[in-house]
Amino acid sequence: MCRSIKTLRPPVLPHEATPDDVRAAALQYVRKVSGFRAPAAHNREVFERAVDEIAEATARLLDTLEVRGSGARPHDGA
Repeated sequence: MCRSIKTLRPPVLPHEATPDDVRAAALQYVRKVSGFRAPAAHNREVFERAVDEIAEATARLLDTLEVRGSGARPHDGA
């Protein structure tokens, strides 16, 4: 796992993940998997689409996770 990707759920994250937090994690994931820090012009569209799709999936995951014993309410999709 990429060391730059942080856990985005309470109680690990002291606040609920923001859309910027989710997008940053998605970007780090795509960078790690693709091996590119920034895509070449001919790959930019697919790179950005992957970041968007992973950010959406991450937001859905955080919205529906139930963390038992944390006292934290489910993420509201902020």
